[in-house]
Parts: sequence; C-alpha cells; structure tokens
Amino acid sequence: MQKSGLVELNAVIAVAASRNFRAAAAELGMSASALSHAVAALETRMGVKLFNRTTRSVSLTEAGERFITRIGPALREIGEATEEANQFQATPSGTLRINTSEGAARDLLMPLVLEYRRRCPDVHIDIAVDGRMLDIVGEGFDLGIRLIETVPQDMIAIPLKKEERFLVVGAPCYLASHGRPSSPPDLLDHACLRLRLPSGTIYRWEFERHGEEIRLDVKGPMTLQSTELMLEAVIGGAGLAYMTERNVAAALADGRLVSVLEDWTPPFPGICLYYSGHRHLSAALRAFVSLAREMAPK
Repeated sequence: MQKSGLVELNAVIAVAASRNFRAAAAELGMSASALSHAVAALETRMGVKLFNRTTRSVSLTEAGERFITRIGPALREIGEATEEANQFQATPSGTLRINTSEGAARDLLMPLVLEYRRRCPDVHIDIAVDGRMLDIVGEGFDLGIRLIETVPQDMIAIPLKKEERFLVVGAPCYLASHGRPSSPPDLLDHACLRLRLPSGTIYRWEFERHGEEIRLDVKGPMTLQSTELMLEAVIGGAGLAYMTERNVAAALADGRLVSVLEDWTPPFPGICLYYSGHRHLSAALRAFVSLAREMAPK
C-alpha cells in the first residue's frame, strides 16, 4: 500500500470530528468534492471503509474508529512540531484561530485584532463566536476570550478589562407601575426577563453584599437567548433584566433604563484572553499575546 499523505489523514480526522463532509472541507479550506475524493482515495488504497455515508448522516465504521484513535495523537504531535518550528520565523504568518463569546468579540476583541492586523499583515485571523465554553486546545483553537472566572486553571490568562459588573435594570415606566425592589428576594414578585444559556439552562441571577450570597431562579413573561432582544424587551417595559453594565450603559445614560439593587451587584474580575501554557507558541500567537499584554489595562 502507498503511504498516506497528511492531507488525507487530516481529512479523515476533520470528517470524524464534524460528522459532515461540507463542514470539514470548510475547516480545512478545501472544496467538499476534493475532501471526499481524498477520503475515498485513502479508503481505496487501504481496502477498508472508514465511514458510513447516507444522504443525511456520516458516521465512523469500527475500522474508522480504531484508525483515528491511532493516528490522532501522531497528527497532533506533527502539528505541535510544526508550531514549534514556526517560532523561528522572523515574520509571523499562517492562521490564528480565536474562540470567543459574541459580547467579548464586539466590545474587546476587535480593537486588538485590528491593531494586530496592522502589525502582522501576513497572519490570517479566524474568529469563531460561540456561547459554549469548550476545550480550545482540543477544538483546535490557539486562544480564547472569556470571563476570567470561567477559564481553566491550567491556562495562561491576560486580562483585557479590569472588572465586569451585572446590573438589574428596568424601564422607568415599569418601575413606576410595579415599584422598585429593595432586596433580591423582592424580585420573586416582579416580572423578570430570563436568559437561556447556550447549554439550554436558564441563568440564575447572582447577588452578593457583605459576604452574603444569593442566587435566584427568577420567573417572568419571557425567556430569551439574545442580549440584543433582552435589551429591547427591558427598554420596552416588559420587566426587569439582569445584564452586564457595558450592555446597558447607553440606555442608563440617556434615561431609557434605571438600575436597582446596585449595592447587591459588586464588580468582579472581567474578560481575559487565555491560551495553553503547555504548548509551544507559534510566532503568530506569540505576537498576539505580546500585543494583548501591551494593550491590557494597567
């Protein structure tokens, strides 16, 4: 049997991970037909079927499962060796993959990315916006942007913002009709707009004062999964909302919203950039990390 090329082996790994030829092709920067041909050619040379294909699904055969279990670690080693060699590049190049939440991407990441592009024009930046917390190393990302409190302890974190804060806010018309809560338990008698997390769970409102912590599973007329829709609903008087200060700052400044229970919502550590401390850094990643430290709040 002829030796298998890295293109074919990476194609098999990508299809196995996504269970979709089109998605795998997009990840690898190939056409779907080229990727399908690469996998089929490998199967033909091996004389083994690696995938079961139907018009609606793709799944690994038993032989395919065993094959990727064996080749996966070797391909990761090759990738890391390539990254290590890239450290010696005088000019950063290649692709930098970043995973982030939508809010962090909009408010904090883009100024950093735009300055980085000015300094490192040969690097292609691939930004994936995702509400889920995931294993950035396992998913093939170079770095992530998240709240510091959610970052795994084995990661290296660089703060991008000193502090974050959640506020309970409502429209003046709502507060005039329903009154202002004076303590967190009062919220159980109010119409509260609930946030559904990407995992499907409902976010519980968290409060703290003088060492006392309270978490509430509030009730209300709406459950939303979009900060934009949440902001529109609370400004429209649908109820109270629990949102980050940066998301409601403009509406608070012009009087469309009023904050309540401020003594129960202290600041907490904010958003950070993070990356693995156990991998060799490519020239592109080292340059990005250096810029992040330079632009970090002092």
